[in-house]
Amino acid sequence: MSGRAPSSATTRRWGWTRASPAPSPGSGRITWRTKVSEAPLRSVAVIGAGYVGLPLCLHLAKAGLSVTAVDVDEQVVREIEERRAKIDEKEDFETFFADPDVQANLRAQSKPVEADAFVLAVPTPVVHGTKEPDLRAVEAASASIVPYLRRGNLVVVESTIPPLTTENVVRPILEQSGLRVGEDLLLAHCPERILPGNIMSEAVFNARIVGGVDARSTRRAEELLSTFVKGKLLLTDARTAELVKLLENSYRDVNVAFANQVALLCEHLGIDTGVAIELANHHPRVDILKPGIGVGGHCIPVDPWFLVAACPELTGLLRAAREQNDAMPERTADKICAAVAGIEAPAVACLGATYKPNVRDLRESPALEVFEILRGRGLDVALYDPLVPSLACDSVLAAARGLDALAILVPHDLIVTEIRYRKHEILRAMRRPNLLAFTPGVL
Repeated sequence: MSGRAPSSATTRRWGWTRASPAPSPGSGRITWRTKVSEAPLRSVAVIGAGYVGLPLCLHLAKAGLSVTAVDVDEQVVREIEERRAKIDEKEDFETFFADPDVQANLRAQSKPVEADAFVLAVPTPVVHGTKEPDLRAVEAASASIVPYLRRGNLVVVESTIPPLTTENVVRPILEQSGLRVGEDLLLAHCPERILPGNIMSEAVFNARIVGGVDARSTRRAEELLSTFVKGKLLLTDARTAELVKLLENSYRDVNVAFANQVALLCEHLGIDTGVAIELANHHPRVDILKPGIGVGGHCIPVDPWFLVAACPELTGLLRAAREQNDAMPERTADKICAAVAGIEAPAVACLGATYKPNVRDLRESPALEVFEILRGRGLDVALYDPLVPSLACDSVLAAARGLDALAILVPHDLIVTEIRYRKHEILRAMRRPNLLAFTPGVL
């Protein structure tokens, strides 16, 4: 199936067409021609109950569907059954768990059950070293539901996946049930679009891409998401849905890489990076991001590699951006080491451990990588983060006492505010007044 907009030939082949009148410009909607009438969806099994799967379970249960959260981790299952979660978000999960509909409709177990719909929400990392997509969890999740599939079921892949995975990986596994996708089973890809720190709200209000392997699958997946999503549901095909999610994060990665390269250029030329970017951004069509110490989180450092693996000869820019951003923690560590060069047994502390400011998520954090690089080079280095309980300190001032260098790796608002109001005290408390920042405007 082509990911392009339908020509008359593709319309004839696949049996779908744009509505009349045409959708409003920019709406992204495609209306599918189908006469199939389906019974309402009443039950859902969500395979994978982590950052993506658990919020989905809670929203579906609150919407009145019977939901089974399925996870191979018995501890996760117990926590959900006890109506608690270890996902560290500013939103109060206890409030969601206490909702009467959630109490009545949500259960958790380690094996799938029969349901009207199945959602696969498992991790899709890359292999360390090779950067090849690791689809073992998707394959295992697909295989786990095969014994429970029955005619008319919908299967939605919500995990971020490389192009063609829905058709070439998931579909053949599901058809081991003896049921045929497109005839007996409905299959779609609806990539998640949530931001750590605000996942419950974003799951409801963000626009969502809905891409089925055929018309019925798209409409059925739309029906499932419409039970709780208030953002736009943008209908397309599975291949396009797979690509769109990867394009979103690859676009962001390339823009971050450009900002980081600007910072390196400015440093080499002796120019203030913040001033240069601010002046450039006065151009009405320029919006350079702020540089930093790298890119972290569960999406942006991973997703571009899916496109590189799929089309290595066409993705040189994406590879270069990834390599640029992956190199930043080492460059950051170099700068910290240079700041204390010549000092015997220097004492250094790093502020901020999460993957970006003002969240508690440590996944793929470049700050943690910087810390480990410094330790590997033999530095006496401490790591503090006011948002991570195990790394908390009383204040920046307390962390600064007796230090030869204090490096602000992640400019949380709490950190930046204290530094701005107590900068002179902090510098006086240090053995050497050496305050380092890697994002313009922090100091």
